[in-house]
Amino acid sequence: VFAWVKGGAAGQVVLSQIGGEDWLLLDPSESKLMTKLSPPAGRTVPPPLVSQSVITDGQWHRVGLVWDGSYRTLYVDDIEVAKDTQAQTGLESASGGLHIGAGSNLAAGSFFSGLIDDVRIYNRVITP
Repeated sequence: VFAWVKGGAAGQVVLSQIGGEDWLLLDPSESKLMTKLSPPAGRTVPPPLVSQSVITDGQWHRVGLVWDGSYRTLYVDDIEVAKDTQAQTGLESASGGLHIGAGSNLAAGSFFSGLIDDVRIYNRVITP
């Protein structure tokens, strides 16, 4: 999944699965791009993948999450900014819709206060 974003604040979500996980969001303390998408319950669940990239500087940024079947990778402006250090056995399956600009459970504080544009979800591995 890739999208263009501008603005936002700590703890806000760019894209999430209804009743599932937050796919792309800003960490609650420092506004760093991260993902909570992980393997399903019952498997070893890694911590959220957090980058060192803060994207709340008022500029447009292209952000992305790629799952290649083993590793989650985050991108900002077409540059890899975080990647799993250990292979994952799979990601949580999903059957519901998506929230663009809101957390998976529509919690207060999860609504994106900036702009989101050109959200693209692919059914194959792509890299910028």
